[in-house]
Amino acid sequence: MAYWLLKTEPQDYSWADLAQDGRTVWNGVKNPLALKYLRTMQPADEALIYHTGIERRVVGVAEIITLPYPDPAVDDPLRVVVEITAVRSLPQPVTLAQIKQGNFTGFDLIRLPRLSVVPVPTEYWQRILQLAGE
Repeated sequence: MAYWLLKTEPQDYSWADLAQDGRTVWNGVKNPLALKYLRTMQPADEALIYHTGIERRVVGVAEIITLPYPDPAVDDPLRVVVEITAVRSLPQPVTLAQIKQGNFTGFDLIRLPRLSVVPVPTEYWQRILQLAGE
């Protein structure tokens, strides 16, 4: 199993929207590196949902439930999507400031801040969940 961080603009589609919907197609990814990561996702992988913009915080955990497949909304075979389902809200959000202060050296969330799909090393996954109170 792999771990990921998926960024979303909360005014466009928030954690609360995913929790209410239960399941969604994770689409709109255009960056070549983010698409490369998306193409490697497998069912049962887990993802932290991160609100961008003024919030800048990890708010929930989702599970990848499909293999990547071509985005049916665009005519580009390189653009893929996955489907995810809400797993749980974090007891307390983990802010970007907390992550930056927490010695997450080399973490792509910090190193490549505009990337919308980021792999999360197991050690960092566990530390983020600890910061969240799990």
